[in-house]
Amino acid sequence: MLGFSGSRKWVYAQKVTGRFQRLHRWSGRLLLAWLVVVPWLSYHGQPLIQIDVPARRVFALGAVFTASDGFLMALLGFFAAFTLFFFTSLFGRLWCGYLCPQTVFLEELIRPIEAFFEGDRGQRMQVDREPFKAHIAQKFGKWAAFAVVAFAAAMSFVSWFAGARDLWSFQAGSGYYSIVGFFTLIGFIDFAWFREQLCIYACPYARFQGELTDDVSLVVDYNLKRGEPRGDKKAAKEHGSCIDCKKCVAACPQGIDIRQGFQLECIACGRCIDACEGVMGKLGHPALVQHATIAEVEGRKSRIIRPRTILYASLLTGLAATILGIIVTHSPIEAHVSRSPGNLYTVDADGSVRNTYLLQLVNRDSDATPDVFTVTLEGLDGELIVPEIVLGPNESRTVPVVVRTTQNADRQHALQFRIQSNQREVVREATFRTPGAGS
Repeated sequence: MLGFSGSRKWVYAQKVTGRFQRLHRWSGRLLLAWLVVVPWLSYHGQPLIQIDVPARRVFALGAVFTASDGFLMALLGFFAAFTLFFFTSLFGRLWCGYLCPQTVFLEELIRPIEAFFEGDRGQRMQVDREPFKAHIAQKFGKWAAFAVVAFAAAMSFVSWFAGARDLWSFQAGSGYYSIVGFFTLIGFIDFAWFREQLCIYACPYARFQGELTDDVSLVVDYNLKRGEPRGDKKAAKEHGSCIDCKKCVAACPQGIDIRQGFQLECIACGRCIDACEGVMGKLGHPALVQHATIAEVEGRKSRIIRPRTILYASLLTGLAATILGIIVTHSPIEAHVSRSPGNLYTVDADGSVRNTYLLQLVNRDSDATPDVFTVTLEGLDGELIVPEIVLGPNESRTVPVVVRTTQNADRQHALQFRIQSNQREVVREATFRTPGAGS
């Protein structure tokens, strides 16, 4: 079950140091801090960033986006996707190696925990070869730590949706804690057993990333011309050939031998490069494993500017400009006007005509002070009857609005409702029906 026997070949990744691992440390810590800290931050009394699914709204940097902003959410999704495509076309599997949550948790938390309880690669292999009961305390200690990490990760993730303060004080809804329990279980299984199999078998990105790269995208490559024939120490000292130390294999978290060429399982984490630099550096030669492009390996020139990158950059520029424009012009007032169902118009005893509308207002202003909304009528000479409207932050309300006129005309009139609050305003169009307008 735990992968120590049978068809599963357990991967014992050896600890390695180097420039790419230092980059891992910084990127991993920043991403973990982003996951954990951001849900606790607030702006003007509202969450800095929160996705409130039940209320169908998103808090972001002081603004509130609702279901009516679905187009913006779609654009942000496309922007994220094409950003991934663009950087993959340039730098290969940058996401997998440095930004993916799977890599971050395994490299920054899980492998250090495993090394703390069981030691480095050789010691862990020895522990697994010996009877389970001989190391039961180590095993259960390690698994308990994995469970704690999985629980903390699940709570931090769900905090983006439920709010960190409510969730961690156990005041959130029971549904959120069911989700926490589910993700805790999934996380524990992943940390304790599934691991690299997620990248190989379950992650869709590994399947289509080949379509996003070409022969001038960066990959992790073994210098076959200089490295072979391997195992000759004299040649290694003179020319920097491979001494077949297998440290690049031992350091690989995916359990592959990069010397066999580029493979789907490679996540471009740079562990094999750091391992090779440590060995070849002592011989006075550069590493045999480096980031390179297929074009460079074949002696051709690599080009950053090419049709693929131009297309992605153009799409990103257009999406960024559109998103920025929507955000800049985003109004804190959301208003919808609809005709009251069941009656197009009413003729009063004095001959005046009355139309009734329903005005739905949402106050998306993050200011804690309640806002007073005023509604004025434009485009029609008539009387406007509307109740007083006072809304707190993120509060919504639907009120009846009556337009009454004695204007003698038997046609359909266009009119506008101007809704104002704190020097902000929106205009919503409607129509006024009279007996002569039909229906």
